[in-house]
Amino acid sequence: MNIIEIKNLNKHFQNGGKVIKAVDDVSFSIEEGQFVSITGKSGSGKSTMLYQLGLLDHPTSGEVYIEGQRVDNIDADDRTYIRLTKLGYVFQDYAIIPSLTATENVMAPLLAQGMTYDEARELAHAALEEVGLGHRLDNLPSALSGGEQQRVAIARAISHKPKVLFADEPTANLDSETSAKVLEVFKNLNDNGQTIVMVTHEDEYAEMTDRIITLKDGQVIADSKKS
Repeated sequence: MNIIEIKNLNKHFQNGGKVIKAVDDVSFSIEEGQFVSITGKSGSGKSTMLYQLGLLDHPTSGEVYIEGQRVDNIDADDRTYIRLTKLGYVFQDYAIIPSLTATENVMAPLLAQGMTYDEARELAHAALEEVGLGHRLDNLPSALSGGEQQRVAIARAISHKPKVLFADEPTANLDSETSAKVLEVFKNLNDNGQTIVMVTHEDEYAEMTDRIITLKDGQVIADSKKS
């Protein structure tokens, strides 16, 4: 089953009198359960592509479907609902709140969905256990390493069991050993059925995924799947 599909997708920006085609007439689909990496050199359109797929930005033209529902043309409230309930996001800067514990950081979006405190805490603890941080539930970010902070961010992104987990250069601020541990978390999640779309410029990390989509100047120049 295709969980994401894009048709003739474009995202253009104006730079003075010049049009920058960050995403240029791209069409592809992603199957449920795939671990997909989006690669390419700096400026190739990787993060812009992820932002279109993840409803974090509006395309200039084209169509985006999630679970068969067209979502590029829905209103702001419906987009927010889909982002909160069906999608998860991990960014390179962790984006966790310094004054909140690991548990509280994971609970925050769950409470925003209307869950009770006890429901949110139970899901937060389960997600933190899943990423190997069951011993860090009550720690503030200042007491965590960079890799542990990123795992808190991953736990927050998966706590509501999203249909798709998006990761934008999740290892960019980590050393190689810590990066490998974070990628192993993603692999374990995928082995358990989580669909993941990850932007990376690291070939070795892309090779750990099921499928590599390579961009250049906003266009797909290669799309390879492991047999």
